[in-house]
Amino acid sequence: MAEDIKSLDDLKAAVAGTPAAAAPQAIVRTAQRDKLGRSYATGKRKDAVARVWIRPGSGKVVVNGKEMAVYFARPVLQMILRQPFTVAGVDGQFDVMATVAGGGLSGQAGAVKHGISKALQLYEPSLRGALKAAGFLTRDSRVVERKKYGKAKARKSFQFSKR
Repeated sequence: MAEDIKSLDDLKAAVAGTPAAAAPQAIVRTAQRDKLGRSYATGKRKDAVARVWIRPGSGKVVVNGKEMAVYFARPVLQMILRQPFTVAGVDGQFDVMATVAGGGLSGQAGAVKHGISKALQLYEPSLRGALKAAGFLTRDSRVVERKKYGKAKARKSFQFSKR
């Protein structure tokens, strides 16, 4: 800086003179769809990874070639998959085709939910605010802690015996 800023007025004049610091530019998001009109996203949870495609339709959800009610038999897991649509207010407007591998059923349901949320936001960028506020676009990074040497499990010790 060539000149010294000694007062608040000098600081205001220096900031007003630089256009880069005047106003940050807002990010303009555009819809990302393939030639078939689908949006694709990858969702992850624990050890499960889900590849999810969404397109406008009647609300049919297919996971690994099976209906959602067949693949995820528990109602809680089905509710987890429907959450992004209810939060975004687009119930029954999109068909979902997902392939999921790894982990257990609960982790797979969370992975598909994460993938659906990311794909919805790519298909229609105006839905991003509602999905982000609900926390559906953030990957849940909690994973199982590894087993340590000399321990029964990750933290549990063997039973102590004095003799």
